[in-house]
Amino acid sequence: MNYCSNCGSEQINFDIPHGDNRARYICHQCNAIHYQNPKMVVGCLPVFEDKILICRRAIEPCYGLWNLPAGYLENNETVEEGAARETWEEARANVKIIKLHCIYNLPHINQVYLHFLAHLKNDRIACGSESLEVKLFDVYDIPWKQLAFSSSKFALEKYIEFKESYQGVHMGTYQAD
Repeated sequence: MNYCSNCGSEQINFDIPHGDNRARYICHQCNAIHYQNPKMVVGCLPVFEDKILICRRAIEPCYGLWNLPAGYLENNETVEEGAARETWEEARANVKIIKLHCIYNLPHINQVYLHFLAHLKNDRIACGSESLEVKLFDVYDIPWKQLAFSSSKFALEKYIEFKESYQGVHMGTYQAD
């Protein structure tokens, strides 16, 4: 951080504020403390007649690889609204959110994923601007080696493993080397 977003000053230090327990960017001109917190990524594991909707990415990172529809939560929306919006944006699919399926932590890039189990309201799907292709996959046909992110792999594995019995919310963490 080079400038204070509050006052524009260049008097920024990375230090532990009084009463805190970790270093933060502090403006010594206006005394603003700039907190940086993980970004929330929300998405769906959309199911229609025992098939799972997966999208092939038309954007970086991981252009051309497959992923569950997901993206950053926007201000002024609930996590469920964000997950449904991302599914619409990427696959033009309308979903009914059923339950929180998994929480997946990526501490090395400051992200937390929330994947919701959702039912597609119908089988009408189409590519949104961030997708090259959208497809309903049978669990035996999922392109495992071409999945873009570990968060999607985790969500899909837990869905298949516990499909027949409710096991609560699954929790996972990717630890970077």
